[in-house]
Amino acid sequence: MKKITFLLLLIQFSPVVFGQKNDFSLSFNHIALSVKDVEVSAQFYEEVLNLERIPLDPKYTTVRWISLGEGKQLHLLSDLQDTIRTNKAVHLALSATHFDAFVKELTAKNIAYSDFPGNLNKINVRPDGIKQVFLQDPDGYWIEVNSIKE
Repeated sequence: MKKITFLLLLIQFSPVVFGQKNDFSLSFNHIALSVKDVEVSAQFYEEVLNLERIPLDPKYTTVRWISLGEGKQLHLLSDLQDTIRTNKAVHLALSATHFDAFVKELTAKNIAYSDFPGNLNKINVRPDGIKQVFLQDPDGYWIEVNSIKE
């Protein structure tokens, strides 16, 4: 009888004992950044990074949404006026279809960029051969732009 009781309990609690697959999955949707001036930041992402603004109702004066493509978004928020602190290890990474053309555009617009160690106007090459540069938006957030593996 004890064996049957144990077996029935084991069957009832088997998802807990053996692990249970969840009925959901997660995927990336958006990242939100606290910024000082949403319009200045939105213009940077549009003009320097060539990203598209997502139209919002004009009543949302402290919010701008930027498309990152493939249904992914960047939300810029100026509701909070906390001090923004970040470092290069925390960054948004984007891939450029024509990396060299992108770097030339940064140079033409006098936008400072560096390699990961911080050498000004230098391109970093990762161990996998991908080229990358780092730049900062108007609020000091770090952005990595890398080449696409060919």
